[in-house]
Amino acid sequence: MPYREAPDIPPNVLIVSGLDPSGGAGFIADVRVAERHHVRPVGVITALTEQNTAGVLGMHDMQGHIIESQLRLLLGDIEIRAGKIGMVGSARIAQVIGDALAMTNAPIVWDPVLAPSRGGGPLFEGNPFDAMAALASHITLLTPNTDEAHRLTGIAVTDEKSAIAAGKALVDKWVSAALIKGGHLGGDEAVDLLIAGGAVHRLVAPRVRGLDVHGTGCALSTSIAARLALGDDLLTACKTAKQLVAKWIAQPASPGRGSPAVL
Repeated sequence: MPYREAPDIPPNVLIVSGLDPSGGAGFIADVRVAERHHVRPVGVITALTEQNTAGVLGMHDMQGHIIESQLRLLLGDIEIRAGKIGMVGSARIAQVIGDALAMTNAPIVWDPVLAPSRGGGPLFEGNPFDAMAALASHITLLTPNTDEAHRLTGIAVTDEKSAIAAGKALVDKWVSAALIKGGHLGGDEAVDLLIAGGAVHRLVAPRVRGLDVHGTGCALSTSIAARLALGDDLLTACKTAKQLVAKWIAQPASPGRGSPAVL
């Protein structure tokens, strides 16, 4: 048989997030986003949700010992180039994830999902500061929205100045870099603020009005992780991801009777 060179293998990206049955956010959306970047997703589901495109009715943690076993088997076998964490469900699950992440030095992006943007019950049980303590040492970038930044810092994020203050507070206490998402702030532009390396970077995209698009935070954080896996530096990864997600927001999918989704 003649020799055939093996095709290039795309980098593996770890996805740790909850399951949204509608596919608008969470694990299904994360996988879809990763494949758009031509990286290979692997991962673990942290929680099951009862939801459709109209909203969330309930959340149920997966068993911690199963998540721990899955992550340890996965990380002991497959080399990941980057990772994305989304909804962890509880501080207990965050601790399990944090313990397993000691097995890798890959950059990790955490989108700290605490509550659904479309209404419904909380998506996190316990004290979010306990989750931060469990995960912070493994996190390359934290990507909270304005409400999450408020809950994690006590700073009410109402404009760019307060967003920068919240980002600096997170970097001073917890992580090396924070991207405060400005989608819920007013103005004609959607401005995200990256606080990293002692600098503040404004990432700007036109605001798409009239649409409440589901899954934007999931898509952005997974896109950043994918770009890091492909070799981008952090600022380039964030800029590229924001530009791409802005295009998706402008032309969302509408799989059901409720909110449209990024993909």
